[in-house]
Amino acid sequence: MMRATGFRTVVVSAVLLLAAAPAYAFRWGTRVITAGDPADKVLHFCGSPVSVQTRRAERPYIDELGRSYLYRGLIEEVVIEEWTYNLGPYQFMRLVRIENGRVVEVKPLGYGY
Repeated sequence: MMRATGFRTVVVSAVLLLAAAPAYAFRWGTRVITAGDPADKVLHFCGSPVSVQTRRAERPYIDELGRSYLYRGLIEEVVIEEWTYNLGPYQFMRLVRIENGRVVEVKPLGYGY
């Protein structure tokens, strides 16, 4: 009897962990926005944000394999956008950081209004 209860607890815990969205994800209804998603997907699923902050930055060029080319003097200009979504007074707001059209980070903020 004790063995079945322990096994059931492990199974339930595993299912809950698999069903949970990762910490860097943003759940909008049944949709999940994660790092790497295009900005168009966020707009399509979530609509327009309440606030958009845009800036440009320069950083060493990094290729798709993650190699940096700083020593060669290659610099790329990155467009950084921070979109804020207000989900109401009973949920946390979300900050979605987008670099060059791709989601890089999703952070929870304080409660909405």
